[in-house]
Amino acid sequence: MKTGSIVTVSSLAAKTGSPGEYIDYAGSKAAMDALTVGLAKEVGPAGIRVNAIRPAFIDTEIHSVSGNPQRAHILDAQTPLGRAGTAEEVAETIIWLLSDASSYVSGALIDMAGGR
Repeated sequence: MKTGSIVTVSSLAAKTGSPGEYIDYAGSKAAMDALTVGLAKEVGPAGIRVNAIRPAFIDTEIHSVSGNPQRAHILDAQTPLGRAGTAEEVAETIIWLLSDASSYVSGALIDMAGGR
C-alpha cells in the first residue's frame, strides 16, 4: 500500500469569509478546504493522508503587498494569545503533519490563529 501525506495551505478567512477585506481570497481558500476534505476521503484508502492548515495573523510580507505592512500586528490584539504568529510556527505545523507523529490525522483543517 502506498503511504504519504499532503498538506494544503488555506486560511482562517475560509471560515470567517473576510467581509469588507478579502472575500475573493476567502473564497479561494474555502475551495482549498473542500479540496482537502474531499481528497482525504478519496485517497485515504491508499494510505495517503491529506490535511490543511488555516493560518491567520501571521507576520509575513503578504500584508505589505496588500498595502498594510502592520496588519498582522494591528489585528493581533483580537486573538486570545495577543500576538501575531510566525512563519516558523506555520512551518513547524506543516512538518508535524508530514511526519509519522500525525499518522492518524487526515481530513483535518487546523486553525492557526492564536485562538481566534
